[in-house]
Amino acid sequence: MVFDLDWVRSQLPDRRIDWHASIGSTMTEAIRLASEGCESGTVVGADEQTAGQGRLGRSWHSEPASGLYVSIVLRPAFGPKTMPVTTLALGLATVEAILKTTDLACDLRWPNDVLLHRKKCAGILAQLEGTAVIAGIGINVNHAQFPKELSDLATSLRIASGRAHPRERLLVELVSSVEGFCNLLQNEGREPILSMFSRASSFVHGRRVQVDLGDSILTGTTAGLNESGFLVVQGDDGEQNVIVAGGVRPCS
Repeated sequence: MVFDLDWVRSQLPDRRIDWHASIGSTMTEAIRLASEGCESGTVVGADEQTAGQGRLGRSWHSEPASGLYVSIVLRPAFGPKTMPVTTLALGLATVEAILKTTDLACDLRWPNDVLLHRKKCAGILAQLEGTAVIAGIGINVNHAQFPKELSDLATSLRIASGRAHPRERLLVELVSSVEGFCNLLQNEGREPILSMFSRASSFVHGRRVQVDLGDSILTGTTAGLNESGFLVVQGDDGEQNVIVAGGVRPCS
């Protein structure tokens, strides 16, 4: 379905929106624009990504004209130490936008996965570029199916709801929600975001998980977020571990 860019611009006046039929990665283009001094709130989107970026260098499956693949340039007043909580704020914004657009209630898996029916429907990638934060958000909107290697892990809003959804409205809601949660973080600090994420995620408290630490696997029970936004996991040996990075998955 053709993306109605004119309608989106009518809903988001005075905001730069660069839309591409196909692009390697919206993140790469947004980073370039940020380095050239583009205004805060600039949106880079595409109908298709040929080299979409996921967390930890992974690729993001970007089926043409089916998903919402966007990167937003933000210029917040807070510094690099707030980046982990910024990622959480972007997750909350994505969940809110999906709920407003589709009535689908999503779960959040720390730090950056949005889930429906225990499968991933959206992912967040936040990257610092100078004083700018590049918020990369990919949402599986109208995918009817996924490659075999992803079918047990990924879903879409269409699969979960049984109907197609307008990407244009979702983008408008997403931009508004991102702005709202980032303003909350800037004006009131980390605590409201940490509290809201903890309530919105089934993974933050009391969840049996395995954490891929690269050279080892940690098995334990989640015990909340620390003040920096990192996940605390009490290992089966009784030791408390602060997870700075690592793939968190529920124990089967």
